[in-house]
Amino acid sequence: MAHVEVHAADVDLESPTLVEGLPGVGLVGKIAADHLISELDMQYYASCHCDGLPEAAVYREGRSDFEPPVRVYADPEHDLLVLQSDVPVSPESADEFAGCVTGWLGENDVTALYLSGLPTDEKADVPSLHGVGTNGAQELLREHDIPEPSENGLVSGPTGALLYHAYRQDLPALGLVVQSSANFPDPEAARVLLTEAIEPVTGVSVDTDSLVEQAEQIRQAKQQLADQMKQAKEESSRAQPTGMYQ
Repeated sequence: MAHVEVHAADVDLESPTLVEGLPGVGLVGKIAADHLISELDMQYYASCHCDGLPEAAVYREGRSDFEPPVRVYADPEHDLLVLQSDVPVSPESADEFAGCVTGWLGENDVTALYLSGLPTDEKADVPSLHGVGTNGAQELLREHDIPEPSENGLVSGPTGALLYHAYRQDLPALGLVVQSSANFPDPEAARVLLTEAIEPVTGVSVDTDSLVEQAEQIRQAKQQLADQMKQAKEESSRAQPTGMYQ
């Protein structure tokens, strides 16, 4: 049965905020989520057993245990949850996955931040960022001066499905879209998400200097996942412009 299984019931959370980190364009959500979990030393909190997810086991260097590929981490001090995925979620499985996760978020009074890369071949000094929201979360965009979109667009894949299910199930949610590399992991775009959106909305501040200083090492570390996604054409998060008359 599809469900999210909590492993740390003693963790006390009250109306938490969730940051989603599915692999997608530029791996911006994945990089941002991994960085939050590492910097805050977050606790493994729950695992996602949703229809459509790959049945795989993730193991770590120097450890004899293993974990499911899609997990939720918690930081009770900041009332924060982060969804971490070590596998791409197939667009064909997006609806089942989004329904499974959104149902659990609604039961736990969670406000969700969904992250997406807007692919571009242009090299900007600072990648542009914009946000959209539903069910009252739009107020967070205005409160923290997060820009509205400058053109029509579409968020597809599992992240788009998560936004759609939030809309349908009256879950407050933001879609945060950042300009990012179309072909390579983009730590700078992830840094912009963290500093210009996630930090002001959640009130959680983490050091992001390493994302810039170690950008090349991060790109190399994430490139294998990016290549796998490109070969399978399974991008979990993609924003794209649709044109004036779409």
